[in-house]
Amino acid sequence: TGLFVTEETQNDAYVTGSAYGFERATISLTQELLSSPKKVTIVRHGLSSWNEESRVQGSSNLSVLTETGIMQAERCKKALANIEFDRCFSSPISRAKSTAEVIWEGRENPLVFLDSLKEGHLYFLEGMRNGLSPFTKSHQHLEAVEAKEKYPLEYNTWREDPTNFYVNGVYPVRKLWGTAREAWREILLSPGENFLVITHKSILRALICTALGLGPERFRAVDVNNGGICVFSFNKKGEAMLQSLNMTAHMYSDHIYL
Repeated sequence: TGLFVTEETQNDAYVTGSAYGFERATISLTQELLSSPKKVTIVRHGLSSWNEESRVQGSSNLSVLTETGIMQAERCKKALANIEFDRCFSSPISRAKSTAEVIWEGRENPLVFLDSLKEGHLYFLEGMRNGLSPFTKSHQHLEAVEAKEKYPLEYNTWREDPTNFYVNGVYPVRKLWGTAREAWREILLSPGENFLVITHKSILRALICTALGLGPERFRAVDVNNGGICVFSFNKKGEAMLQSLNMTAHMYSDHIYL
């Protein structure tokens, strides 16, 4: 039903069998007590130009929201309109920033941009093609070199064994886990109880996995679509419970979450 369980709706939780408590569900992400339980709703940015062209995006700021991406952001805005958020945190990278600006328009508090929500840096692979895009015809974008042709070892490791993907002296996926833990602390230790977060797929995967106690070897065990919504609850110990993963009903209908 897309029901977000809050203190106000917990009395009706028996209808859908929602969980009431989750002590020791995972380890604490803050290592200190929170002022109150928290709820965090995470949205992946809308379709971008490099999503359309099937290019490796990483931390590049050159990929921007397409018309479809803007429409997806507007659908997210409408779907979340009935939920009161204390604060919205966003990656400052263009495609996420633009998505956040659409979704947050009309809300009182200013957007908060966190570097810890930036997408992982993929160095020289950024901008290179993953392969033929489902959005383009086979004869288009042939001028772009495919990453797997120019850097087959790095590209295949990135796609097939991401935890051991090593480039420019770092392991980008392993580094994402540290970045995700930093983001969780910044978000959860902020004043307020209900937060909205706008970010990118790889760091979103890391946020989900770190919250659930999963290591970087599980990087490709979860996926989130453009405009997909995930919801976490946190108890006062900073332990997480995943309530919703990759909700996309609002992408195909006028679905509104309560």
